[in-house]
Amino acid sequence: MSRISGSRRANTLLAMGLIVSAACVALGIWQIARLHQKQQFNAAVRAGLAESPRPLEDLMSGQVDPDTVRFRRVTATGTFDAQNQVELYGRTQGGRPGSHLLTPLVSDDGSAVIVDRGWIPLGLDRTAKEPPTGHVEVQGVLFASEGDPPGRIGAATERVDTLVRVDLARIQTQLPYRIAPVYVLLQDRATTRSGELPIPAPLPELSEGSHLSYAVQWFSFATIALVGSAVVALREGRGRAIGRKGHG
Repeated sequence: MSRISGSRRANTLLAMGLIVSAACVALGIWQIARLHQKQQFNAAVRAGLAESPRPLEDLMSGQVDPDTVRFRRVTATGTFDAQNQVELYGRTQGGRPGSHLLTPLVSDDGSAVIVDRGWIPLGLDRTAKEPPTGHVEVQGVLFASEGDPPGRIGAATERVDTLVRVDLARIQTQLPYRIAPVYVLLQDRATTRSGELPIPAPLPELSEGSHLSYAVQWFSFATIALVGSAVVALREGRGRAIGRKGHG
């Protein structure tokens, strides 16, 4: 009976080791996949930024897939619509909490593009948030919506003045004109209303993060779990063999 129970313990140890090892390998593979995604993202950003700035209307002519123009440098002209400005809440800059200002820039043909004019600290009064008046030209980088692409014009039953992500679909529902399926992250400070605010947001950091080191750690844990369970199971088997000889 003890021989059977000992064998079961050894098999259980090996099975647990295999399960833990398999889980660690899966997590390591997931980290490798995340690394490849980050590398692809970095390559797309670098390729887009390497292009010379072009007028927005040239890039957006016809039916354009937002993914094909994101990270491109652009210029856009028009008039800021201060009445329909939205705050992007919960964005930090230099460790300080605040918001970004998302302002529609309406072109002469009546269409518009949302411009992320940059960061402001919490508690700033309304006057300091107002965009420049008159006809302006902005320079920046295109980014895709963090939510759905723009849909129906003016379909919202309730207006919101604050968002937690750049959701162009939600913004479109409370505007009376069509907006582009991408937005402009402002890089030219010439369009700030006065002083230093808003501060243009930095472009994404192009590091690869810690995915590779995490993958190595998970693969190491997988090896430890597998080898460790095998060693313990082997010792269990040897212990049983010695016990049988002693009884003999």
